[in-house]
Amino acid sequence: MIPQSDRRSFLKKAALGSVMAMSLQEIVTSAMAAERRNAPAAAKIELKKNAVILFQGDSITDVGRKRDSMNANDAGALGHGYAFLAAGALLEKHADKTLQIYNKGISGNKVYQLAERWDADCLDLKPDVLSILIGVNDYWHTLTGGYTGTVQKYSDDYKALLTRTREKLPNVKFVIGEPFAVNGVKAVDDKWFPAFNDYRKAAREIADSFGAVFIPYQSIFDKAQKVAPGSYWTGDGVHPSVAGASLMATAWREAVK
Repeated sequence: MIPQSDRRSFLKKAALGSVMAMSLQEIVTSAMAAERRNAPAAAKIELKKNAVILFQGDSITDVGRKRDSMNANDAGALGHGYAFLAAGALLEKHADKTLQIYNKGISGNKVYQLAERWDADCLDLKPDVLSILIGVNDYWHTLTGGYTGTVQKYSDDYKALLTRTREKLPNVKFVIGEPFAVNGVKAVDDKWFPAFNDYRKAAREIADSFGAVFIPYQSIFDKAQKVAPGSYWTGDGVHPSVAGASLMATAWREAVK
């Protein structure tokens, strides 16, 4: 007969293991559910037939995409990160909708650099759904690249970009990704905080003011570290690993059905 104390210990460990296994699956769902409660009007984007979907941002979106390819749904042009994974899932799920998906992220970009190429890399494509993840460089480069921009510039430039977009494309649906950084992994340390949090806050406020779906990537990565360390999800605290990209793609798919 198994001693009662050993049985209790076994059950406790089994229950803990079950919670940990479930938590990874529930990380994204719980985070996005909280967002839907905070902004029910922007809870979900329904994709229409022939919808054009555009991913924009910096290296986290770029991920080695083939920039000379102009074709929608091109594997090389979609890069090797969350945009590629999200696009693949959408194309498989909505095979009857003939979606056209593009990735125009460029490594190193800040908001003002998006604006400089916006006509060709956004407006001319006439997206129905525009997903933007931008902001980490707007802060990071003040630490390492001599950039003198402020969070106010980030916010002002971002609002101007979305205003310009909506004037040209009044029916466009926005998806705003939260800038994120995983503390304690290589490039990211305590000196990032609390200043970087202001950029996260600005992105959320912008999403709210434009009725955009907001993806709380920071919260998602924070919760993911209860399952595996930060270095599992990102190689340098900024750029996601394969697992981190999959986590991001899952969150993105929760926002766009």
